[in-house]
Amino acid sequence: MRQASQTSELMINRELSWIAFNERVLAQALDPRTPLLEQAKFSAIFSNNLDEFFMVRVASLQSQLHAGVQGLSEDGRTPEQQLEEIRRRLEPLLLQQQSHYRNTLKGKLREQGIHLLDYQQLSRRQKDWASSFFQTAVFPVLTPLAVDPAHPFPFISNLSLNIAVLVRDPHSQRGQFARIKVPQKNLPRFVRIPTELHGGRVPAPRYMAVPLEQLMAFNLQRLFPGMTIEGHYFFRVTRDADLELRELEADDLMVALEQGLRKRRMGGEVVRLEVANEMPEELMQQLMRGMEVEEIDLYRINGPLGLDDLMSLLAIAAPELKDKPFSGRTPRSLRRSQSSQLEDGSLRFQEFESIFSVLRRGDVLLHHPFDLFSTSVEEFINQAADDASVLAIKMTLYRVSKDSPIIAALIRAAENGKQVMALVELKARFDEDNNIQWARQLERSGVHVVYGVIGLKTHTKIALVVRQEKQGLRGYVHVGTGNYNSRTATLYTDIGLLSARQELVQDVVELFNGLTGFSKQSDYRLLLVAPVSLRRRMEELIRRETEYARAGRPAAIKAKMNALVDPAIIALLYEASQAGVQIDLVVRGMCSLRPGLKGISETIRVRSVIGRFLEHSRLFWFANDGAAEMFLGSADWMERNLDRRVEAVVPVLDPQVCLRLEWMLQLYLQDNKAAWEMQPDGNYRRAIAGNSEAEAQTELMDTWGSLSEVPGSAAGAAADADR
Repeated sequence: MRQASQTSELMINRELSWIAFNERVLAQALDPRTPLLEQAKFSAIFSNNLDEFFMVRVASLQSQLHAGVQGLSEDGRTPEQQLEEIRRRLEPLLLQQQSHYRNTLKGKLREQGIHLLDYQQLSRRQKDWASSFFQTAVFPVLTPLAVDPAHPFPFISNLSLNIAVLVRDPHSQRGQFARIKVPQKNLPRFVRIPTELHGGRVPAPRYMAVPLEQLMAFNLQRLFPGMTIEGHYFFRVTRDADLELRELEADDLMVALEQGLRKRRMGGEVVRLEVANEMPEELMQQLMRGMEVEEIDLYRINGPLGLDDLMSLLAIAAPELKDKPFSGRTPRSLRRSQSSQLEDGSLRFQEFESIFSVLRRGDVLLHHPFDLFSTSVEEFINQAADDASVLAIKMTLYRVSKDSPIIAALIRAAENGKQVMALVELKARFDEDNNIQWARQLERSGVHVVYGVIGLKTHTKIALVVRQEKQGLRGYVHVGTGNYNSRTATLYTDIGLLSARQELVQDVVELFNGLTGFSKQSDYRLLLVAPVSLRRRMEELIRRETEYARAGRPAAIKAKMNALVDPAIIALLYEASQAGVQIDLVVRGMCSLRPGLKGISETIRVRSVIGRFLEHSRLFWFANDGAAEMFLGSADWMERNLDRRVEAVVPVLDPQVCLRLEWMLQLYLQDNKAAWEMQPDGNYRRAIAGNSEAEAQTELMDTWGSLSEVPGSAAGAAADADR
């Protein structure tokens, strides 16, 4: 048998795998089956993803290059080779995105009465209106900055859209260059023009808009009176935005983080310069010199820059051009546990039972957004905040929505005299500022706030409620795969478990003690915790399947996650495959494992599902010689999750919950509409539909909230009939 070793031939570069993921996101925008405004949304997501990729991953590679780092990536590439390959892979994708916007999306939207106009297309009346808007709403906030020996090259902020203006003095004939920043904070990217100025078109358009930068560009004369404007060209800058914190040297983590955020806002090195394709070479070189940009960091774009602003088009009132509205349902077991229904009279007092009563009978599985977050997790925390018998609430907060009901409940609980502890992870990338504000607000309200463990990010999603009951103190927990974020709970698929199992409760109590104190606990009863036990146990479970296969016993692994890039886990999966273990993986994003390699990974199948909701749940299933074991939690199979973050993964012990999760996992493995299948070379192909289309997310929207058991069981059939 050929032995799998960690050679470059067996590993796919994680950065290139990420680009392949973002290519699948772009494919949603290009797919004619995607509703038009959803096409705009996916194009915006593609651009936003790319911004973060440059700010973090490309910035890291450039830092390695400039520091002379000689180390090779997992697939044997130097930093320079990776940067060159990233550019080679991205250029055709950027061309596709711009071509779709210019040649398809704008025309199709126009047919539906949504006109995204260029300034030159405006009528005289529309230009008069635009000129007046510029004078009153835009002109006062603009600051043209000249560039000459008396005016050094200005600082260009991160992700800013700018206009480079070439002007000439008609008297001296001296040419000059000035930069104007397009205001992005308080003005819309697409300036809406009143539809009554449509000029008598039949039917009248329902939406007309012109890009803000074009409106500015064609009114530049007001900024440079007496000068001749010879040209205007758009450019956009991306800077290194990765925060580097020396936690061990910091007396106060929040103060250190705030200082780091100020540096980020000022911006690190420029890692990408995007320029309009028509920009003259001389001006381009001037920009590159002014920002110390090399040719490999320059991207010429044939179309509008910063298409992440297409997301704003979702606000247009055109429901037929969007996905059909969807709202999840209250989990069946919690339908008589809603305080709001008790208050409004739709549920009689004698019919109501608290969530705690439900959990004493057994575990409750949650699957968002198909199960409503508001009537499950939020209701759990709300009832804990208001229940006189509840003594304490503890939670980890990684990413929280701007107007968070969870935060409001924690504050109310503290005001009600309960012991409330919130671990706010200040280092959650790009949410640091938001988390600092929440931490301060919680502290002012009497909540005990801690900031995590030095040297580790606290990424786990756990909550604990301690209640005084007749038999003594009793705990209730929530362990999940997603953040306590009301907004993303409607956009991401995530799994959670509500439970009153005392072994699990004790584990969570001890985990919180470790997070807030000085505990060095290395093992738990049920929980698998990173970085102390999760990697060890996951590796043991894979090895166990390998040994079963070698002994001729049933052996299989099924797993769903966001990323698979850990070399040690991949090596074990290769070994398991060579032993005959059937391995089915649903990996949304990066995957460094190569499936289907002869003699190495022939029994491994990898697929990625890109659909209406962002797949975010993590689930791990092991056949275990016919006594299957299943786990869910916050960790992907990545080095950072297994070794450098605090994560919690919980075994699923309720047989009925296991069956439901196995059924759900099988839906993803059978999806032939939103799924992509990974090839041995790292490329992806759309899954081929058979006699009928199957789409996991659609099936879950239709059935999940109606089922108390797996379809096909007696209770499941009855519940299905009850729909």
